[in-house]
Amino acid sequence: MRAMRWVYAGHPAQNRTVWHAQEERERTHVATFVVVHGAWGGAWSWNKFVVPRLRASGHTVFAATLTGLGDRTHLAHPGVDLDTHVQDVANVLFYEDLHDVILVGHSYGGRVITGVADTSADRLAHLVYLDAFVPTPENPGGTVISAASQARIDAEGDGWRHPPGDAPPDQPAEIIEWARPRRSWQPVKTFTQPVRFTNPVPSLARTYVYCSVGKDPSSPFAKLALQLRDDPSWTYHQLETGHNLHYTAPDDTVAILAGIGDAQDRGA
Repeated sequence: MRAMRWVYAGHPAQNRTVWHAQEERERTHVATFVVVHGAWGGAWSWNKFVVPRLRASGHTVFAATLTGLGDRTHLAHPGVDLDTHVQDVANVLFYEDLHDVILVGHSYGGRVITGVADTSADRLAHLVYLDAFVPTPENPGGTVISAASQARIDAEGDGWRHPPGDAPPDQPAEIIEWARPRRSWQPVKTFTQPVRFTNPVPSLARTYVYCSVGKDPSSPFAKLALQLRDDPSWTYHQLETGHNLHYTAPDDTVAILAGIGDAQDRGA
């Protein structure tokens, strides 16, 4: 685990105080997480319940907001695509000078973190897919927009903004009401562009968390669960909750993530 020390040029007593604070941070710091939200979301959706709990357990956590969404809705334009969102997260890794990162993607965020692993694998230690898409070189994704969705995009989204999907059935009404005005229409190219694979797939630890409530067996996440649960190259967890686990099962979500961070710190 890399540690950065800052030299404080001041009174010796102040030096000891600052040095002690630095040592305390090193002692309590376990792992660095970067969390990537799903479609129509933002860092706000993870900052509500999960990020505070994860930080309280001693971890460093960055919650990214992708271009055109959340507090960055003012940056939306028709050219925003999946490459843009991959670069958003790669920039967090670079400008914050992060290494050995546990990169977490929820739902659509799985497509983003897969792209980041292709471009920035040297800064990563572990990929965590939370009820998320897992593109591969053989199946890089890229959604075909239905005729009905395209008609609404054309009529209400200026031909390039995709409306938010429905909330999962187990999501509490108060959370639905809180989230509704914060969910953003998303540039459609972020859905239709496949993940770019330009480098060999990196040998990173991988974890999949499947949320089983409300899932049709034909859903892509249910199919992924069947595929990955017995794959020895993956660590698999199943939660009896709906798709938005950060709202409906934040403690279980944090327990899984903190367990990954603790294992990384032990070198397990």
